[in-house]
Order: sequence, then C-alpha cells, then structure tokens
Amino acid sequence: MSPELISILVLAVVFAVATTRSINMGVLAFAAAFGVGELVADLDADGIFAGFPGDLFVVLVGITYLFAIARANGTTDWLVRAAIRLVGGRIALIPWVMFVITAALTGIGALSPAAVAVVAPIALGFAQRYGISPLLMGGMVIHGAQGGGFSPISVYGSIVNGIMDREGLPGNELVLFLASLVANLLIAGVLFVTLGGPRLSGREDDTPRDADQEDDGATGLTPARAATLAALAALVFAVLVLDLDAGLTAVTLAVVLNIFWPDEGRRAVSEIAWSTVLLICGVLTYVGVLEEMGTITWAGDAVGDIGVPLLAAVVLCYIGALISAFASSVGIMGALIPLAVPFLAQGEIGAVGMVAALAVSATVVDVSPFSTNGALVLAAAPEDRRERFFRQLMMYGGAVVAVVPAAAWLVLVVPGLG
Repeated sequence: MSPELISILVLAVVFAVATTRSINMGVLAFAAAFGVGELVADLDADGIFAGFPGDLFVVLVGITYLFAIARANGTTDWLVRAAIRLVGGRIALIPWVMFVITAALTGIGALSPAAVAVVAPIALGFAQRYGISPLLMGGMVIHGAQGGGFSPISVYGSIVNGIMDREGLPGNELVLFLASLVANLLIAGVLFVTLGGPRLSGREDDTPRDADQEDDGATGLTPARAATLAALAALVFAVLVLDLDAGLTAVTLAVVLNIFWPDEGRRAVSEIAWSTVLLICGVLTYVGVLEEMGTITWAGDAVGDIGVPLLAAVVLCYIGALISAFASSVGIMGALIPLAVPFLAQGEIGAVGMVAALAVSATVVDVSPFSTNGALVLAAAPEDRRERFFRQLMMYGGAVVAVVPAAAWLVLVVPGLG
C-alpha cells in the first residue's frame, strides 16, 4: 500500500473515531500527524510542526476570547432582548429576528456553536410560547449562524480565507460571505413558508412590557456592555477598514476590557473555544504532514483523473456535506480545501466558486442532529417534544444533504466563478 493511500486512510479513521467515540478530532489528528509523520513519511518533529497554523490559532483564541467576555458581561443577552423588542410584538417576525441575531453574532466573530448556544434556548422558548414550529425556529437559528459565518472577520471566514492564502489559491472574501449568506437566507425563506410562517402574520404578543423586562433580567446597558459593543464595532472597523489582523486586534481589545472588568475577563479565559482551537490546529497540522509527504498532490491528481472536472467538483461537494453532517464542518473544510488544490491548479474549475461551494455544502448540513449546532438546538427543545424533534431534524438534515451540494455546485461552480 502506498504511503499516500495510508495517510488518506488514517485521515478517514480519524474522522470515524471522532464521530463514533466523541473524541476531539484535533487530538486524534495530532496523534495521526506524529504516527504518519514519523513512521510513514520519515519526518522529524520540525517537519511535523511545520504545518501548525499559528496565525489561525491567534484568530481563534482572540475572537472567541473577546466574544466570551461579551457573554460573561451580558452583552449578547442584551442584544438578543433588544432585537426582540424592535419587532414590536409581531410574532411573524420573531423567526427572522432569530436568523438576523445569529447571523450578526457569527458575522462579528462568534463561533457558530457559541451563537447557537446563546440564541437557541431563547428561540425554542418563543416557539413553545407562541405555537411556532420548533423546526422552523431551530432552522432559523442554525441557518442564521451559518449565513453570517463567513464574513471576513468571522471564525469560519478567517479559517477558509487563511487556508486559501496558505495554499496560494485566489480568494474573494466577499463572494465567500455572500454565497453562504444568500444560500442560508433562501433556505430560511423556504422553511418559513413551508412550516407555517405566513400563518403567523397578524398575530401579536400582548404581554405587558414590564412583565417581559422582569423575565429578561438583562435590559440595562451597563458601562461594561457599552464598552464591549464599542470593542466589537472597533474590531469590525480595524479589520475591514484598516486591514489589521483579526486575531491580534481581538486579543488586544479583549485585554483592554479585561483590565477594566477583570472578573468577567477571568471567566472568559475558560470560555475560549479551546476544543475548537485544538480541532483546527490538529487537523491542519495533519494536513501539513500530508502536504510534506506529497499526499495532497497525489489526491488532487486522483480527483482530476475522473476526467470530467465538473463531475469531480460535485463529488467533492457531496463528500464535504456527507462527512460534515456527522463531524466538524470546520475540520472538513480544513481537510477538503487543501485536497482540492492540485485539482484547482489545473485551471478548469474556478477556485473562488469551488471553495465557496465547498464551504456552503459543508456548513448548511449543520442542521443534522449529529452536528454540534443541531445537537444544541435539539437540547433546547422541550423534553416532551425532543424525540419527535429529533426525527424532524434527521429528515430535514437528509434533505439538505441531498439537495444543497448540487445546487451550490450548479450556481457557484458551473459558471466558472474565480
């Protein structure tokens, strides 16, 4: 068996074990990088660590640290409640408020699961309170999170754009962001229409404002929250206007907030998404080993040998969707994009469109109850409805896997974008 095939099979085992044994994929990937690097590729420690993504490490730590402070001091809760009041009690708008809130949260740097974890309990509570379909509300939360998830300053966007830059691929941050936003917005629209959204029109919440505030407990714009909102705005300005590094900027802003409000800062350190940091760094370190031993070129040539570039492209999209429905979306993108580099280097398929299609295919399937986002939404549902809701998520997730990769391929790849 060739070394390249062994390394691919080990990667498949990593995904399988992470899915079935609930072990962090990054830990497994580090171990695999050591085993394959030493025993198969004859690499020393320096060669193995050459693929460690130090820049993405800082991005992940910095952005999630800043957002953890926002959660700790109640800024995120304040934003959610304020947005609900803006709709003036119109129930039909509540699902769209959930979409917009989660899109905004991930768009400014929250991890998708973090945004879903914040909004999903509130959204499912509204669903039960107003007789809205749990699948509609849960879908709006997840698709909103993924809709904003590829902004230039988001975690997903930073990861994908960083990988493209590291691999020497031409990128377009705006196309990547809009592709995900439009795709998830369209899917959310279909959900809203098919799951009873139009029937909510004309219904209003008659709960007194004072009672709502008593349930809220987080209505005040405290100095800490005001400063955090200013920090989030400063992050957007620094990255989009001044072209500063997102990770280093976020760390700096978080440190400033920590100095003035040390209690929230101390709690926030433990809430940095360390498991995601470990996941990304582990997977990309293993991908670095694959690059060192020539597996990336070998696999890309194999995809290209299919003979029909467009067929190879849609196969990659379905691979990403199927695996991501049961594993980490970020981990899948971290592995698939480098594997597609030699295939894209042939020039017959546009890199921008292909990467955008892969990103959409690998993330919209997070509605699966086996994914982190799907599991968070499922956990937020009332216990007596959870079994039925699980079946609904299963069926909906299967439909998304079946339809979306082909649609993304048709819209983003076939025209030759990039």
